[in-house]
Amino acid sequence: MKGNWMGRAALAAGLALLAGQAFAADLEERMAPSEAAVDFAAQSPWQIRVRGLGVITNDSGSVNGIPGSDLSYTDTVIPELDISYFFTDNIAAELILGTTYANVHADGAIEGLGKVGKAWLLPPTVTLQYHFTDFGAFKPYVGAGVNYSLFYEQSGSGRFSNLDIENKVGAALQVGFDYMLDDHWGVNFDVKKIFLEPKWKVDFDGAPLTGKAKLNPWLVGAGVTYRF
Repeated sequence: MKGNWMGRAALAAGLALLAGQAFAADLEERMAPSEAAVDFAAQSPWQIRVRGLGVITNDSGSVNGIPGSDLSYTDTVIPELDISYFFTDNIAAELILGTTYANVHADGAIEGLGKVGKAWLLPPTVTLQYHFTDFGAFKPYVGAGVNYSLFYEQSGSGRFSNLDIENKVGAALQVGFDYMLDDHWGVNFDVKKIFLEPKWKVDFDGAPLTGKAKLNPWLVGAGVTYRF
C-alpha cells in the first residue's frame, strides 16, 4: 500500500510540474507583445504634414436692422502645417496651424456699398482622430475637435472704418487619408469643416453697424506626410 501511495504521489507531482510549465509558457506567450505592438513601439508617435490648403468660405452674413442684407468673402489658398501625436495605432490628436485673410464685401440688399474691409485670421484647430489600419499603405481617418479663430489686423474700406470681428470658438469635423510610400513618407488629402459664425461691427460714415458673419469655411488640403 505504501509503495502504491508513493507512486501516486510521484505521478501527481509530475503532473503538477507539467501543468506549471504549461501555464508558465502560456503566460509568457500572452504577455509577449504582438507583432503589431512591436511595430507600433518601433515607430515614433510624432507625425507632421505640410499641405497646400484651400479656404472656401460660405458667403453668408447679415447687418442687424437691414432686411435682406448679406455678406460675401474671398476664398484663399495658403500653406498649412499640422502636428500629430499617436496615442495608439488608431487614436491620434492633431494640431492644425495656418493663417489666412478674408476680404469682406457687402451683398444682398446692401451690395452697392462695396467692400466692407479686410481681416486676417489665425484659426488653430485641435482634432481627435480615429485612423483605420486595415488597408495597408492606404490609411484613412476621421476626426472631430475644436477651433479657436483669432481675427487680427482688421481694417475698414472706403466709407467703412473700425472693422472688428470677434474671436470665436467653433466645432471642427475632418476626414482624410494618408498613402504611405514607406515607413516615414507619404502623401495626404484632407477635408475639414469649421463651424464659424462670429459677431462683427463696423462704422459706416461714423454710424455703428453690427451683425453676424457666417463664414463656416471648408478647408481642403493636399500635401506630404512624414512619420518620425
